[in-house]
Amino acid sequence: MNIPYFIPWITHSDKNAVKKALSQRWLTNGPILKQFEEKIQIYTKTKYAIGVGSATHALHLAVRSLGIGYGDEVIVPTFTFAATANAASYSGAKPILADVDEKSFNITPKEIKKRITRKTKAVIVVHYGGQACDMNEIQKICNKHNLFLIEDCAHALGSEFSNKKCGSIGDIGCFSFYPTKIITTGEGGMVTTQHKALADKIHILRSHALNIDSYKREKLAAWKYDIVDLGYNYRLDELRSALGLSQLSRINQINKMRQNIAKIYDKYLSKIRGISIPEISYKRNHIYHLYTIKIESDYHYTRDELYNKLQKNGVGASVQYWPLHLMTYNKNKYNTKSFPNANSLKVKVLSLPIFPKMTRKQIDFVISLIK
Repeated sequence: MNIPYFIPWITHSDKNAVKKALSQRWLTNGPILKQFEEKIQIYTKTKYAIGVGSATHALHLAVRSLGIGYGDEVIVPTFTFAATANAASYSGAKPILADVDEKSFNITPKEIKKRITRKTKAVIVVHYGGQACDMNEIQKICNKHNLFLIEDCAHALGSEFSNKKCGSIGDIGCFSFYPTKIITTGEGGMVTTQHKALADKIHILRSHALNIDSYKREKLAAWKYDIVDLGYNYRLDELRSALGLSQLSRINQINKMRQNIAKIYDKYLSKIRGISIPEISYKRNHIYHLYTIKIESDYHYTRDELYNKLQKNGVGASVQYWPLHLMTYNKNKYNTKSFPNANSLKVKVLSLPIFPKMTRKQIDFVISLIK
């Protein structure tokens, strides 16, 4: 049996939506993008949503819009993809890596507190795998120290903390629509915020910092515009917006399907000695963008041996993540002993296949190989 790590769920409705978008005069900065943004606003219960080309763009714009730059520090988890930390570096700030919880794989309030200095300006949390961080405690810390709070919600479209959607809690939320994510636009992302000033800043920065509106209001020449800042070409076009809008219409169904697959994994993998299944913390749901198990020392294979066995039997799996402090770019900047949990997790974690249209036969096959 061949079971890829992930298969995007693209329906006839998705394809038709993209075809319809192709018939428009405007293929970028058009009405479909606006509809997509409005639907994300409604779903996440935020006041503003701005479509961008990727979650990396979203994170970079978040840092820039908050005025973070040279001489500033931004605390981020080491157990994440490089884009989370790079967003700070792109703006001239210094990412400060922090250890994570060994059960949820999320950054912890304790680790954040340990790394705050007079240069700290923001914290970027990552809701790993689709489960929220401890947002109450982290917000308290940020408020006490006058720090901005950015949510990396690449895994978390539909995740909640205390019945609040991820992306609506901090100052800014950043979402990914990469092919493996909860919904996809191929490449794409979204920024959410409750603050008009931040939304206005991000809106301008995503399109070369062009200021056209003021000239339109004054009824000056149509070609007249101004560049008001160092901006970027981070737009989300109409074709990808159409795909995202179509996919978003079934977001609850998608997340429910993932949760149902996770329940089956939970039921049978929890009975296998040496396998630790995901744990859900208090006041949180889990939408299982990732279904990540831990291979403990009393299992009959190492993590790498199990990974190889799955691959040889046609089952895709992934290790997410190899900690950032161990990457070539970072490893001379940090004391590796400062991250005991991440160091432990790097040889234990294994993310199993999970995608909406995964069949019971496929799930059972994965379980049988692990058993």
